[in-house]
Amino acid sequence: MADPGASGPQRVFVIGGSGTIGMAAVEALCEQGHQVVCLVRPQSAQKLHSSAEVRPGEAADPVSLRRDGFRGERFDVLLSCLASRSGAPADAWAIDHRAHVEALAAAREAGVRHVVLLSAICVQKPRLAFQHAKLAFEKTLIESGLTYSIVRPTAYFKSLSGQIARVRQGKPFLVFGDGRLTATKPISDRDTGRFLARCLSDPACHNKILPIGGPGEAITPRQQAELLFDLLGQPPRLRQVPVALLDAIVFGLSTAGLVSSRLKAKAELARIGRYYATESMLVWDEDAGRYDAALTPSFGTDRLADHYRRVLAGEAEAGLGAHSVF
Repeated sequence: MADPGASGPQRVFVIGGSGTIGMAAVEALCEQGHQVVCLVRPQSAQKLHSSAEVRPGEAADPVSLRRDGFRGERFDVLLSCLASRSGAPADAWAIDHRAHVEALAAAREAGVRHVVLLSAICVQKPRLAFQHAKLAFEKTLIESGLTYSIVRPTAYFKSLSGQIARVRQGKPFLVFGDGRLTATKPISDRDTGRFLARCLSDPACHNKILPIGGPGEAITPRQQAELLFDLLGQPPRLRQVPVALLDAIVFGLSTAGLVSSRLKAKAELARIGRYYATESMLVWDEDAGRYDAALTPSFGTDRLADHYRRVLAGEAEAGLGAHSVF
């Protein structure tokens, strides 16, 4: 088996490889010459890099994980881009925690010595179920004795693309407060995938929690709006939404959720929305009690402006997902 940090090709088992970040990671791994095996749902097999071996199965099913995925074979690295779709408590604990605990156990049986985990920068200040679930597994991984690389990206381009369609329709860009409450250093799927692949061979990435953002300065929602309207050749039009409105929605759904499981789930989604509307996706400086862009590492070459430009030109999709935010 290869040592963690070996410069040569390694055998990598990937879960969560059919998502946009997962596909980017698989492509980067294959380009680096690694032998990549991906366990994915059957309907997602055609999405992956042609050099990767695709094995249909269910990553969240311990039986399928071993029978259809690892197959009693040996691997050097487990790379996970697996994440809950909704962030709702049941989904989060099933996927972000339990499925990963099972994957870690199966990886140990397969001889894996290095685990690369895609996490999220928002776990720095945990208030939501999916954040606590991710942190619980991070702790398990750190205590496992295996080499680990826990990657915590900032905001993805896709999560900042939710308003492109409404702006093109002539509607104003929605911001919470004055649009300066939060900031982030957004990173593309491609650059995130490249960073994940880099963790295999770069010792500086081993046994570390790795916050990572994209290139350039941090950007606020107001600046995102100005950028988008500038690309459209239009003067900026913003509509300010008070955070108190989000608080009222969360309170109402939480109260109704006491008697309705459906509304309880909606309340958690509302809390997720409020979190992203009021917390920056940057490194949190505990001593200073604030988010700090200067402490947030930059990586890659892709910029949000170029992504917006490609989407507006029809050359790329916004890539909206379950966690698209303003």
